[in-house]
Amino acid sequence: MMTEQPAGQVVRFRLAISAEKYLAYYQGHAKNILVRAEDGRKIRFPAHNLRPFLLHDGIYGLFQMRFDHNNKMIELNRLDGG
Repeated sequence: MMTEQPAGQVVRFRLAISAEKYLAYYQGHAKNILVRAEDGRKIRFPAHNLRPFLLHDGIYGLFQMRFDHNNKMIELNRLDGG
């Protein structure tokens, strides 16, 4: 009999990172982003995961991250434009 694994957890958070500030991450001066989720948890993840969301003025908006039961990120999506 197969048992279904838990779907994992979902957290939402807002980001407002200017293009200049993100450049420090891009150049490797800082490797991780630390955010406070809407539920109050602090979430740290590699900055390179934000590259797909970088626009000319930076990274802004409401994001949703889903991760598995081992706290490994499964997906990251922007829910709005800012």
